[in-house]
Amino acid sequence: MSRRNARVPHRETRVSTGAGVRRATWGALRARRPAVTRLVGWSVVEALPALLSGALVARAVDAGFLAGRLNVGLGWLGLLAGAVLIGAVATGRTYRSLGAVVEPFRDDLAGRVVRAALRDATRVGGRADTASAARLTHQVELVRDTFAGLLMVTRGFLFAAGAALLGLVALDPVMAALVAAPLVVGLAVFLAALPAMAGQQRRYVRAGEELGRAAATALSGHRDVRACGATERVVADVGRRVADQAAAERTLARMSAVRSLSLGLGGWLPLAVLLLAAPWLVDRGLTAGAVLGALIYVSTGLQPALHALVQGLGGGGLRYVVTLDRILRTCPDDEPDPPPAAPSAAPSDQPADGPPSARDASPAAPRDASPAAARIHRLTFRYGAAARPVLADVTLTLPPGEHLAVVGASGAGKSTLAALLSGLLVPQAGTVLLGGVPVATAPPAALARLRVLVPQEAYVFTGSLADNLRYLRPEADDDTVAAAVEVLGARTLVARLGGLGGTVTPDAISAGERQLLAAVRAYLSPAPLVILDEATCHLDPAAEATVEDAFARRPGTLVVIAHRISSAVRARRVLVVDGERPVTGTHEELLGLSATYRELVGHWTDHPTPAPQH
Repeated sequence: MSRRNARVPHRETRVSTGAGVRRATWGALRARRPAVTRLVGWSVVEALPALLSGALVARAVDAGFLAGRLNVGLGWLGLLAGAVLIGAVATGRTYRSLGAVVEPFRDDLAGRVVRAALRDATRVGGRADTASAARLTHQVELVRDTFAGLLMVTRGFLFAAGAALLGLVALDPVMAALVAAPLVVGLAVFLAALPAMAGQQRRYVRAGEELGRAAATALSGHRDVRACGATERVVADVGRRVADQAAAERTLARMSAVRSLSLGLGGWLPLAVLLLAAPWLVDRGLTAGAVLGALIYVSTGLQPALHALVQGLGGGGLRYVVTLDRILRTCPDDEPDPPPAAPSAAPSDQPADGPPSARDASPAAPRDASPAAARIHRLTFRYGAAARPVLADVTLTLPPGEHLAVVGASGAGKSTLAALLSGLLVPQAGTVLLGGVPVATAPPAALARLRVLVPQEAYVFTGSLADNLRYLRPEADDDTVAAAVEVLGARTLVARLGGLGGTVTPDAISAGERQLLAAVRAYLSPAPLVILDEATCHLDPAAEATVEDAFARRPGTLVVIAHRISSAVRARRVLVVDGERPVTGTHEELLGLSATYRELVGHWTDHPTPAPQH
């Protein structure tokens, strides 16, 4: 796989599944009490047909049809029809109230996933977790849908079954007891099986995440896989993930038998009990209409409500609990950033004899008491435990106001050095200090205040030009932004885009224009250290000179990963990345001391850079 994609395990917070899900669920309901109150109110009205159906049918039969009074019977049924219409209106209102509860909860979860993904990707040594896409596009939507279904089936069972039981008690308490006993048994069987079903659902969710992660890794590194002849091995690994997910899904399907048993005991057995007990009930003085009303309560109230509850909890409810638990574990939202490390005394540089080198890259001038802008001490980094070090035992000090150009052959480690200096990579040995603050322990917010890195592939987002330029300094006023635009030579581009209020469409501007906008954004940043990692490679030489000169005059320290000799000539010092031990000096010094630098200068002179996109 590509060495830049070396995997950093995603951190998972260990919390109790039930406690975490309960807190999140009750928190979502408490936060939307008015909407929940409306939902409960309309649910009461919606349950009106379930409460009245059996009693009205019993009256229609006993006082109407069996008594030979057809109009009276039809009148009671007309009342039932009116109750059904009122319940239908209330049903529509419940869905409106449901949306007011569910949609904000979904938005909260989406924000939680995005914040956690950004926090993990921007911490020192972090990287984007490929499972985050599955959480955002699949798991959050699954939680939204199942949460809505769970609310509907739960409140439906509570109100519909409660109304039916109240109606049965009104008809005859003994008959209500005969119905309630098997109902309770069916519910008990189902609830006892829920933990096992939740475990299987959890296995299924994890299998899906592992499959997504394995597939993303294989696809992102497919060229390396083919080059190494590892196609069969990678295909077999992804195949195992597919088989694991299929096995988990089959197990879930088999557990549907438990739901069927619960429905049989709690939904169908009460009907059988009523029919078998009907002669005895009539002998006790119960009317035929009352027996029929009881059957109506069970068949149109209790049985559908129990069916919806069992299917909802056994399917969507389990998916809700397990998926929400997965989001809460992998996307903790209450994890505070560690406090910024206090500036510490930087280790002294090792003196070295012979030509200037990165082992003693500090200027000859004596140091003052203030910390260096950046200091690398005895740094070693390799991509993989058995790989050759890209950098070994490197020491480098950048005083405030330094202008350093980093040069070297392709693949020599220039961008690796930039990533280590900015905290995007973690060294195997050594320390990196920015303004006296250890990069390894600094939270992302602290690093953002210390340095800004502009990569080769400049990023701009769809939105206003002002938002793009002020991204790192939102409080900058128009005059400050306009001054930065002017000094970096971006006035023509800004005018063409419609000024600061114009809209930026990334696909509609060239790579060079994106680099220029990213340069203005970095220039406005309050960070004292700017790292340009071939950030002007798509600009023409004149525009590149304007950008680098502007950053050189900007208060602070500048590091340029150079791709043209002109960048090295403009710099105060040049660092040649040549193998494990970089060499440093001025342009003139390195022409006499470094064969690698002379070769690079000759290459740049003999092969001018092609016309850029600008």
